[in-house]
Amino acid sequence: MNAPAQITPDALLALLKSRGYRCSTVTHPPLHTVAQSRARRGEIAGGHCKNLFLKDKKGALWLVVTLEDRPVNLKGLKGRIDSAHLSFAKPDLLLDALGVAPGSVTPLALINDSTHRVRLVLDKEMLERHDRLNFHPLTNTRTTTIDTSDLLDFFHLTGHRPRIVSLAFETGEKDGASPAGGLAADG
Repeated sequence: MNAPAQITPDALLALLKSRGYRCSTVTHPPLHTVAQSRARRGEIAGGHCKNLFLKDKKGALWLVVTLEDRPVNLKGLKGRIDSAHLSFAKPDLLLDALGVAPGSVTPLALINDSTHRVRLVLDKEMLERHDRLNFHPLTNTRTTTIDTSDLLDFFHLTGHRPRIVSLAFETGEKDGASPAGGLAADG
């Protein structure tokens, strides 16, 4: 598949600034996983997140955003979001749908999903616990901290209506659980 023209990280940051969003961005060496991002936690304030790009058995695409340390049970998640069986999507599908590569998965990439193929799921507790959240701005060499209210406005701007659900699962659930990493689970 050939990905359509995508917005650049600099163009995204300019858009965020033009909208008056309260955000700041730091540059750093490439961070490919949540584990690598944890090393920078003390340097960057706000909630540190992971992003799971998933595909269900019926072909629907999902972007699940939660705090970096939250285990996600894919079996349990499917019932909470009313999806078919979930699995991690392939890198070529990620590039086609959101215009980013593994290691750079971010809800800010929804700016590239003009056809609204991707369904957005946000962790309710993440939104309740943090006024500011951290995401890669389409590249894993930068981290942008953005006010949660501005992030929600950004989703409105892109035409994506997030499903806000509790992703707190019973401890001990292991089938389909996602640790802090994974092919399409990025910090």
